[in-house]
Amino acid sequence: RDHETELAPHPETTAIYNPATVTEDGELVEDTLDWYAQDSDGNVWYLGEDSKEYKDGKPASPAGSWEAGINGALPGIIMRGAPRPGDAYRQEFLKGEAEDMAEVVSTGGKESVKAGAYQDVLVTKEWTPLEPKVVEHKSYAPGIGLILEVKVAGGKSRLELIEHTP
Repeated sequence: RDHETELAPHPETTAIYNPATVTEDGELVEDTLDWYAQDSDGNVWYLGEDSKEYKDGKPASPAGSWEAGINGALPGIIMRGAPRPGDAYRQEFLKGEAEDMAEVVSTGGKESVKAGAYQDVLVTKEWTPLEPKVVEHKSYAPGIGLILEVKVAGGKSRLELIEHTP
């Protein structure tokens, strides 16, 4: 299943089922359920995630899990309603566990990935103080969402959208 809407822990939120797999052998390494809400200004708020890391096909750790309002966790913005280059914001916050940050690098660009060519693409720089040497650039296409994720510091990786069914 790609996406699933269900009752989340906060009113008017949407739960997104977002499994991550290791591409070299297809083994599930993380299973995540994220909660989002959109405000009247178009900002998309990130209200928490239920994350499970897997080892040898079995749940190994809930590292990275958090929920706004519990144990000091605060909501963050995953996407600004009217993003502008230079805008910086906290995406999530649970001290020592989930501290992702983002800055808008560009808007209105073009990007091609295996799934297709996209216009009006938003590019963000994303990092966390928990791993200060790791920086990613993420590209988002209107009506689609995340289409490309490239690690630009702290290693090398490239994840891209390979298929999209409207």
